Amino acid sequence: MTEPTPQASTRVPEADRTAAPETPTGTDSAPDAPDVTDSAIAIVGMSGRFPGAPDLDTYWANLRDGVCSLTDFTEAELLADGADPAELRRPEHVPTKGYLADADRFEAELFGFNRTEATALDPQHRLLLETAWAALEDAGRDPLAAPDRTGVYVGGSPTEHMLAAHTDRELAASIGAMQIRILTDREFLAPWISYRLGLEGPSLTVQTACSTSLSAVHLAAQALLLGECDTALAGGVSVDTVRRQGYVHYEGGIFSPDGRCRPFDERAAGTVPGSGVGVVVLRRLSDALADGDPIRAVLRGSALTNDGATKLGFTAPGVEQQTAAIVEAWAAAGLTPSAAQYVETHGTATELGDRVELAAAKAAFTSVPETGTDTGTGTAGEVATGVGIGIGIGSVKSNIGHLDAAAGVASLIKATLMLEHATLAPTVNLTRPHPELNLPEAPFHVVDRATPWPRPADGPRRAGVSSLGIGGTNVHVVLEQAPERPRPAPRPRHRTTEILPLSARTETALTALAARLAAALRSPDAPSLADAAHTLRTARTPMDVRAYVLAADAAEAAQRLLALAEGRPWPEQEDGPDAAGLRELGELWLKGGTVAWPEAAEGARRVSLPTYPFAGERYGALTLKTAPRTPESESAVSAAAPAPGAELLRAVHAILAEALGLDTPGATAEGAAGFAPGTTYFAAGGDSLTAVHLVGRLRDELGIDVPITLFLEELTLQELAVRIVEAKEPDGADDSLDALLAEFEAEEPPK
Repeated sequence: MTEPTPQASTRVPEADRTAAPETPTGTDSAPDAPDVTDSAIAIVGMSGRFPGAPDLDTYWANLRDGVCSLTDFTEAELLADGADPAELRRPEHVPTKGYLADADRFEAELFGFNRTEATALDPQHRLLLETAWAALEDAGRDPLAAPDRTGVYVGGSPTEHMLAAHTDRELAASIGAMQIRILTDREFLAPWISYRLGLEGPSLTVQTACSTSLSAVHLAAQALLLGECDTALAGGVSVDTVRRQGYVHYEGGIFSPDGRCRPFDERAAGTVPGSGVGVVVLRRLSDALADGDPIRAVLRGSALTNDGATKLGFTAPGVEQQTAAIVEAWAAAGLTPSAAQYVETHGTATELGDRVELAAAKAAFTSVPETGTDTGTGTAGEVATGVGIGIGIGSVKSNIGHLDAAAGVASLIKATLMLEHATLAPTVNLTRPHPELNLPEAPFHVVDRATPWPRPADGPRRAGVSSLGIGGTNVHVVLEQAPERPRPAPRPRHRTTEILPLSARTETALTALAARLAAALRSPDAPSLADAAHTLRTARTPMDVRAYVLAADAAEAAQRLLALAEGRPWPEQEDGPDAAGLRELGELWLKGGTVAWPEAAEGARRVSLPTYPFAGERYGALTLKTAPRTPESESAVSAAAPAPGAELLRAVHAILAEALGLDTPGATAEGAAGFAPGTTYFAAGGDSLTAVHLVGRLRDELGIDVPITLFLEELTLQELAVRIVEAKEPDGADDSLDALLAEFEAEEPPK
């Protein structure tokens, strides 16, 4: 292991951002370029489960083929999972989600949980444990014998299970309140991984809302460069509920009215919620190269900023610090942003969000190159990516929805897969770019079909990935294709037999694993047999149900693995002269013994192979017990017509005061409640999320349909209350997003 570079952050201080010209890491000379290898991070393994994709091979196939993996539920499916029939009848209800199938399954015994503990354990904890295991296997590491000083940096979302557990008195009486907390609370996501896998590096649960998982990646990279750990797991999970569940669309809210997410499109109208989990394994590039780790991509730099007070409201996005995150990340990489050929954006398809993000990206990616930094492929307007001129952009939210705390790692894994496969995956559900975004002038183009992404003539493929959190935490990372490595010398012509040991917890899992390995060895980019055998012998945890295969080449191994999966005898073929000794080792393996495997073939190294096929039993999830709507309650809501005059105004004031945390105003001489003169909605602490909440309450409790844009106007609370009372139609107020964006742009410093 090489000594880590003593660097406190993957962000470079302002005074130090002039770097020597880059030696591309995509060449055989990469190990001789200390200015790159000593400050870059390798992604050596990764795993994830996303809507429509139980593994990353399926995830990539869906992305490449332009599949929209959002699920439209039937009424019967929703009712079967406990939906309120009255909720489904509402015209605003959208029966769609980025649904994660089998999110309640768990291999509890593998991780040391009994049935009671596994049932109480939050589904997010279960999924993250299994995904961390698979990511380490993908990195060519035994999950229960991971490298020393391995850190964990992960985060998650609030869940229905957690809320239900904390309000379940019977459960508390059964296992104790403290046990409920450590089995369900998000703050224990990282420690459970460290404990069950025996990882002794830093263990941090990260929370920055929608940018959580990419913030975790940034912090893990910092820790590696500081030498706080030598390997790091980073990522996130978001499973708000394991039930099939739609959502309610509110005018002016963040969710799409039709269950489709269309970033940067003329029909963009909001995002769609989704569930998923993803974990990457990180090491310093110098260590990964020295140890022969599989390298899937290189993280050249990253940066994290917060909008602070330079925005209109707490939940509003900000142009200035989004731009800063991009520029600082590329500066940390020793590059300018114009070196990118593609950017995976946050891209929620909300009107304000997309416009602010594009404004920030335009400011960053068309910036003047700084002295001494490598511009990579020229200015942004000169880069051709096959489907247009300029930098390609896209958003995986169009495919799988918005995964909240797991959104950033879903984007990171997508970008890594595109770099690996030299293909740009399309953003889906598009018709044509939104005319007001002026993409050609940015200059960007939305990638709308799968396109070859060859290595540029003057450097490796490079991409940026952005993730933005409510509350203003902006993260951007710079990715680069993995370095090429010297090809191993040709193998001797004589037949050399290898032994491939397999194990699992059940016969079903063993046959599934054998079938997956057979497919992997038959693929066009299959690893060598020596690499596969070395990985299976050194990078898998031995389990009780075992088998082995002897083979002299990848094709023979695939045949015999498939026969094992199908319960057939091995195809008859002549084994090499060294097969007898290996068969003895195989028989010892079958008996459960500890085997001293033979030395790996010269030049063999760990590679990415199919990981353990988790298929545990269902442990379900706790659900919140809510009273169903009755015809009486429905009629009561319907009958809540606006009361006349002062009585209605008092009711509106009371709702505003409660939502904003204000004292209930006293009555005026006219009988209506009053607020302090001159206090505006934003000055009182209001923001866009509170506005969505108020729109719903005003409709449900008072029968008033109020356009959310009314809350974006500069009105005092007294004026706002009067306008609410006067509102008669859903769109009775003018859209003020143009004015709001103009205000954001006005806050930018002079160029």
